[in-house]
Amino acid sequence: MTSRRGSSQAMNPIAGRRNRRPIAAVATAAALLPTLFSASACGGPADAASNGGDLTVMTWAPSGTGSADRPGMTALAEAIGKDLNVKGGLAGRRLNVITCNEHNTADGAKACAQQAVDAKAVAVLGSYSQFGDDFMPVLERAGIPLIGGYGLSQPEFSSPLSYPVGGGMPALIGGSGRQLVEAGCKAVALIRPDTPAGDNLLGYLGNALKPAGIKLLDVKAPEKSNDYSPVVRKAIGTDQAGNCVTSALGAEPTGNLLDAFRRTGAKNTRIASVIGSVQQSVVDSTGGDNGPLSGAFVTGWYPPESAKIWDGLRTVIRANSGRHIDAADPGVQTTWVAYEVFKQISERLTAAGQPVTSKAVTTLLDGGEPIDVGLTPPLNWATTNMLPSTESPRLVNTWVTFQVVKGGQMILQRPGFVDVRWVLTGGKPPA
Repeated sequence: MTSRRGSSQAMNPIAGRRNRRPIAAVATAAALLPTLFSASACGGPADAASNGGDLTVMTWAPSGTGSADRPGMTALAEAIGKDLNVKGGLAGRRLNVITCNEHNTADGAKACAQQAVDAKAVAVLGSYSQFGDDFMPVLERAGIPLIGGYGLSQPEFSSPLSYPVGGGMPALIGGSGRQLVEAGCKAVALIRPDTPAGDNLLGYLGNALKPAGIKLLDVKAPEKSNDYSPVVRKAIGTDQAGNCVTSALGAEPTGNLLDAFRRTGAKNTRIASVIGSVQQSVVDSTGGDNGPLSGAFVTGWYPPESAKIWDGLRTVIRANSGRHIDAADPGVQTTWVAYEVFKQISERLTAAGQPVTSKAVTTLLDGGEPIDVGLTPPLNWATTNMLPSTESPRLVNTWVTFQVVKGGQMILQRPGFVDVRWVLTGGKPPA
């Protein structure tokens, strides 16, 4: 996904290494720690605050605003609390999950953050907002960590109280470039927003393609359009074998973009994209195996939704079937990962005889002991693991998955994760 403000900036040219790791098995449902659900809207009643021995956490996302809406993220947070609380509580205490509609505005983001402060929240988990410049200072003043923000704004990758679980758009677009190099593309066109954020994406993709000598075509596109035909015609050019197109426009405009691909009748150009622009629901809505995404390459933060590793998430969703929650949505998946991280932190603190407080959580996360919930490579926010960048040092998870659409389903193109740290730092690929 991209945003109009606050996106991650270019990084310093320091080389890293690329490796592959196997995807660990997901924890069983029996191992999940129980929590209590209690929801409120922004500015909600006082009982949303921490009461007695309860722990309070917050999740926010926009709703009722249009294409930016992510109601599945807050719905999942509520479902996690409701599903797990019946098993007895988290770290011996009840977990009070409060949710907030961020309204896709700066004022809404600040209001949600202030509600977390007023409720004495231990942490903000998951959550989706492009207004990090507005909400992070509120959390910082109160010492409340943000674990697993979606990664739409630069402060989420720079604030010392932000702990992102994914690599944001930089890792995705860099990974898409490496995936296309391995696919044998001779030329790649990037369809991206005509914004400063889009400019940065061009740089990351260029870093990925340059070592292979692959030509890169920059195709700027409006963030919203009912007809992307001129954009598609420019991207496919003469539709020669070996030409590839990757896009990063978001799910709704990508649907319109794919309609334009269908109308142009391109036969030789391979299509690629990144998670958030393409997910299983987009594959389904555009014709599945008979649509333009058949055979498409997709770069993701996590394994595809069809993987067994997401069984725990699907179980919670089925238990709360009254609320629409899409297990394939990357915002929903990121929220799930964030809660899994928080539960593991709470277990460790409790085992060590420490109270679960904001300060204790941040101290543990900064301590350098990896957090491994099986859905990403082990996460480590210690100083020694930071990205060598003054603007995005918190982007510690530089691993992506390579996926492909086959038989109408997004599946792993190959097992494991691929590290694109060297792409993000402008370095050289490993020998």
